[in-house]
Amino acid sequence: MWIILHICLLLLSNYISLSMMASSDSCQILRRFKLNGMYKDGDFIIGGLFEVQYLKAFPVLSFTTEPELPQCEQFFMTSFQQAQTMVFAINEINNNRNLLPNIKLGYQIYDNCLRLGVAFRAATALISGANEPLSHLNCIGPPPVIGIIGDPGSTHSIAISSVLGLFRVPMVSYYATCSCLSNRKKYPSFFRTIPSDAFQVRAMIQILRHFGWTWIGLLYSDDDYGKYAAQSFHQDVQLFGGCVAFSEILPTDNNPKEIQRIIHVMQDSTAKVVVVFSTSSYLLPLVDEMLLQNVTGMQWIASEAWATSPVLLAARLKTVLGGTLGIAIRRGEIQGLGDFLLHLRPDNNSQNNMVRIFWEHMFGCRFEAGDSTAKNICTGQEDLSNTNTAYSDVSELRASYNVYKAVYALAHALHDLMQCEEGRGPFSDNTCADITNLQPWQVVYYLQKVNFTTGFGDHVSFDKNGDALAIYDVMNWQPSADGSIIVRTVGVVDEGAATGKVLKMDEDALYWNFETRKPPRSVCSESCPPGTRRARRKGLPVCCFDCLPCGDGEISNTTDLTECVACPEDFWSNPNNDRCIPKEVEFLSYEEPLGISLTTASLLGTCFCAVVTIVFAHHRKTPVVRSNNSELSFLLLLSLKLCFLCVLLFIGRPQLWTCQLRHAVFGISFVLCVSSILVKTMVVIAVFKSSRPEGKGAMKWFGSSQQRCTVLVLTALQVVICAVWLSSASPTPHKNSQYIRSKIVFECAIGSVAGFSMLLGYIGFLAALSFMLAFLARNLPDSFNEAKFITFSMLIFCAVWIAFVPAYVSSPGKYAVAVEIFAILASSFGLLVAIFVPKCYIILLHPERNTKKAIMGRGIEKK
Repeated sequence: MWIILHICLLLLSNYISLSMMASSDSCQILRRFKLNGMYKDGDFIIGGLFEVQYLKAFPVLSFTTEPELPQCEQFFMTSFQQAQTMVFAINEINNNRNLLPNIKLGYQIYDNCLRLGVAFRAATALISGANEPLSHLNCIGPPPVIGIIGDPGSTHSIAISSVLGLFRVPMVSYYATCSCLSNRKKYPSFFRTIPSDAFQVRAMIQILRHFGWTWIGLLYSDDDYGKYAAQSFHQDVQLFGGCVAFSEILPTDNNPKEIQRIIHVMQDSTAKVVVVFSTSSYLLPLVDEMLLQNVTGMQWIASEAWATSPVLLAARLKTVLGGTLGIAIRRGEIQGLGDFLLHLRPDNNSQNNMVRIFWEHMFGCRFEAGDSTAKNICTGQEDLSNTNTAYSDVSELRASYNVYKAVYALAHALHDLMQCEEGRGPFSDNTCADITNLQPWQVVYYLQKVNFTTGFGDHVSFDKNGDALAIYDVMNWQPSADGSIIVRTVGVVDEGAATGKVLKMDEDALYWNFETRKPPRSVCSESCPPGTRRARRKGLPVCCFDCLPCGDGEISNTTDLTECVACPEDFWSNPNNDRCIPKEVEFLSYEEPLGISLTTASLLGTCFCAVVTIVFAHHRKTPVVRSNNSELSFLLLLSLKLCFLCVLLFIGRPQLWTCQLRHAVFGISFVLCVSSILVKTMVVIAVFKSSRPEGKGAMKWFGSSQQRCTVLVLTALQVVICAVWLSSASPTPHKNSQYIRSKIVFECAIGSVAGFSMLLGYIGFLAALSFMLAFLARNLPDSFNEAKFITFSMLIFCAVWIAFVPAYVSSPGKYAVAVEIFAILASSFGLLVAIFVPKCYIILLHPERNTKKAIMGRGIEKK
């Protein structure tokens, strides 16, 4: 409403002024606002808006008498120092031969009295020219001001920039931080030398991240500054994994019930860190109540609006606010400013009443006594050097330093504008700005491109939204020797740092207002250690979670992972699930007990075969050896040796050649063995049939050459099967993780199931045929019936290999290989024992029975 009212007043005054032109050669402003200010003439005027005094309330409007103009009171020394810094900067520029040579800058500075109404009146006075008559009916010529330094308040800047933006009048604020002012569409000519709240929030989040504070309380004032800052904080805090435990608005009316409610919320929350976006005036009632109730143990994070506020630095507030961390406007140094401030003297210019008000407030005197009895009358010669106020203190130049940079930014923009070469300008048809008719929008163009470095070494430029480079000092509230609170700089947040490290902090210089003298922990849930993952608690913020261990084969090697990561194929998680380690490679080795046992059994079987061979060779002419076909017996012993030795190919790390040989040697050896037994069985049957009249010609089909040929043919067929299998789908080494996920079973893949099945099936067919023939011949008359021993040996052989199939299929990893080796050894020992042990028994222990007569005699008796 104030904005609409002032626009209407401005339009009305313009209308009345135009109507008066018919009778006059010049036009005057209809009414002049009563504003406190300072003025100096120049070729170009720079406006300024500062919060020097405070207006409690506007006069009541009755509309029956002429409205009274508002009266401002309560003088602020720090704000007046800022205004004087603008004056100092302009004087310094005027004395600089390298910047704006032959150009004299002037200023028109007004007090906004901390009220939007007054601030808007001052702004309209600056852009409309409240002091000079318009000497030309067409109202041409340079504007009253080329730009405005201010306003310090975000709410004021929003209102004023909305109007100034229509005319593209540049406004450079030194203290308005609302992120909403970065909207170039709404505020096309607004700039600032202080970072916006968006940068402020990011700077504060840098501090939160540094100390690992993720569970955070939020307090903010009920104004544009607080609301926009809180909104930005809610958005950005989640980007680093933080959460807002509670969010409360500080009451503007100091409502005791509301303050009590906020304190209860803070006490009930587990958050130990509280971020506050507010000014000291809103925060002070809450802190006072907390002091009365002895509510402590909070770590405050101060926004720049109150991080250095002297109101909150009282010694009585130390127990509550001590140890506060906050960010403050970058502190700077301005050479010569201190002396300039102390040499200020009042003058009689009616437009410089702000200086006289300062003088009266400083020394308690008046220039116009009002009556002759007044004793304390200002002389203008009072000594400022003996005073110790915020006005003369230049040790902490923050807002004043921003004012200094804002003035120089406008000066550099004007300087660059004047350096334009005709025909190479930035405006239409490559023209340059006309100095005699300079327009504010032309200054905006150059202001956007300003780029310079101050004497203090800080770089000044604006981004596309008119925002300055983000740089803050990190402040810490520490107790002083006299018991009060002092604010010390302990770090810096610089988003433009060349090193890439945004936050730099001296942690040794920090003061913590806790018994431990260490930073507090403020988390909803403790970080999940490596080896676990975060599982969010239903219905609670993301910062509240449980830590669940990673599953087998998954790891988390950092804290607070939401998902565990699966290990690569050949790796597995360690017991702590925080690192992937190579999987254990499992195969039947010679070093382990099982491998040693099977190797020993294989070698023992080979040795037994060798012993039997020696015994048979030594007694080869005895009836027991000769009557049992000594040639086939030696061939059978050779094949059994091969069966025992092929076991060694199944033990050890699988390689291509061992995988190819193990089944081939196994298959050929057993076929040679079983075919020898089969021929031996057939020979036994043929011998006894030839002893009968009807079978006298049977032996002619089972001579030595026929026996050898039969064994050779039967074995050759197995060789063909192996050759086809190895050539088409050869067994190869294979790393198998299907049996046990945590291990790699190094095995020989059979390649072709059909080939392996044919190899085993052929052996089984010969074994079954041998068993059947031996079983049919088991009752043939003989004192030493070979068929019975063959039947018993084939029974063992078939039983072992029938049991092998389900055992092999159900055994995992290396145990499947052990089952196959056991089957080979068991069947080989069965054949060796069943066929050859009875013969060795007679040869070695009962040589009296190893005679032809004994053998033939038993045969006759049975017959």
